Amino acid sequence: MSMAEISRRRFVQAFGAVAATSTFALAGCGAQRASEGGGGSAAAEGGIADTITFAQGADPRGLDPAYVDDGESAKVMSNIYDTVLMFDVETTDVLPCLGEMPDISDDGLTYTFKIREGVKFHDGTDCDASAIVTSITRQLEPNRTEDMPYASFVYGSIDANTGIETIEAPDATTLVITLRAPSTPFIKNMAMTLASPIVAPSAIEAGTANEEPVGSGPYKFVSWSKGENIVLEANEDYWDEERQPQTKNVIFRFIAENSSRVTALNNGEVDIIDGIDASVVPTITDAGNELFSEDGMNINYMAFRNDAGAFTSLEARRAFCQAVNVEEMVESLYGEYAGVATSVMPLWMAPYDEDIKQTAYDPEAAKAAFAELGITSCTMLTYTNPRPYNSIGGQALAEAIQGYLADAGVDMEIVSYDWTTYQTKVETDAFDCCLYGWVGDNGDPDNFMNLLADKNVSMNVGRFNNEEYNALIQQGLTTEEGDERDAIYKQCEQMVADQMPWMLISHSKNLAAYAPSINNFFYHPTGVVHMELVTKTA
Repeated sequence: MSMAEISRRRFVQAFGAVAATSTFALAGCGAQRASEGGGGSAAAEGGIADTITFAQGADPRGLDPAYVDDGESAKVMSNIYDTVLMFDVETTDVLPCLGEMPDISDDGLTYTFKIREGVKFHDGTDCDASAIVTSITRQLEPNRTEDMPYASFVYGSIDANTGIETIEAPDATTLVITLRAPSTPFIKNMAMTLASPIVAPSAIEAGTANEEPVGSGPYKFVSWSKGENIVLEANEDYWDEERQPQTKNVIFRFIAENSSRVTALNNGEVDIIDGIDASVVPTITDAGNELFSEDGMNINYMAFRNDAGAFTSLEARRAFCQAVNVEEMVESLYGEYAGVATSVMPLWMAPYDEDIKQTAYDPEAAKAAFAELGITSCTMLTYTNPRPYNSIGGQALAEAIQGYLADAGVDMEIVSYDWTTYQTKVETDAFDCCLYGWVGDNGDPDNFMNLLADKNVSMNVGRFNNEEYNALIQQGLTTEEGDERDAIYKQCEQMVADQMPWMLISHSKNLAAYAPSINNFFYHPTGVVHMELVTKTA
């Protein structure tokens, strides 16, 4: 069995699992990886360095989990904050964190969590049940604001009759959450890195959490020099004995160009990098550095603007999809480090139906259809930075698509921005199509398929709105895991193939590289990096 097959089997098994224990004892991979194997002993023998530097392609949008929706933010925040529940180090198995695994009422509506005693935020205030209520309540209706992109995605909405109805803290160690309707992914949502992390009420009240975050996690925020770096320091009073931070300082450095990050790694200026494309792998390994490569939980896609512009009709979207040879393009641009997307979900995630086919490449039909529709030009928005689902960045991908469109008689204008600016532009500017993508937050099918039912533009950038699809998503939320639920998401997949709100492109491997002196590094399938157990041999 190949490593890819082993990985795929492991993830398929893991993503459906929720830890059965209701104790605080963490017996997950993290503790084992920190104490076992050559990496741990090497660090002990050679001494541990004080500082590790991780280089990524862009600044975070912010550091308050209520107000951001991007991976750059999530990677940093996952080290500053704790969540009520948490994912295991290498999978989306759910484990206790600030709270035990909940007691759930027979009707599936009320979740009662026992909250850990004695946990402190980095400013010394209590991280108790009341603080958790404060952190979450601001993201519930009617408190939530339009600039909270993940709030409805994680906590539901009144309009859709989903999510949290009430949240209470009867005492400092008890949290009671009542839902409007049963929700199969709710437990996993409580472990996610966006919206779910618990922010100190003091920082919320001061309105400073987005740039000066205060959490209870293994690392404390020190400083943020925009365009340069974020500095974190170890929380010496961290409550979790199994996850005590092993390195005194962690620096997240921002280097936009892939080649520049590789050069920085090879020169010893940084210790770990992500946003790697196939072209630089030999340069990395020839220099003696290590490559992390594992099947990713992501989708790289192009969204049509479904509510305005050149591609509001199904015929126009079909012509576009017929014009692009996706298989050829993916192989050319990504090599062995991405696979052609025939599904919104990664191919190793159930439920996947290989009988569902995307629109086939047919350049002659595309050319004829465009001519008949009178479409001779269009505008695509894209980003310049590398993304976890698109290691080469959006400009190169857009230019490849532009070439196929030109052959079909359509002049496609490309308008590109850095990632932080881009996320605003897709909400405010006119366009016909745009490049986007998604890294799964929790391993549940709803986390992928729900994007096309979300009313928030930052999630549903193409503004797709189909009542039948939306109804299926609501049905999937309340249906228990099993064949019946799988069948619902297969119907959703078929609708995406038929309606083409997106042109599916690829599923990327999670790629990162690190110096041989780095020990216990793992790039989580949700796209974050937990640095507390990572060490550097001095």
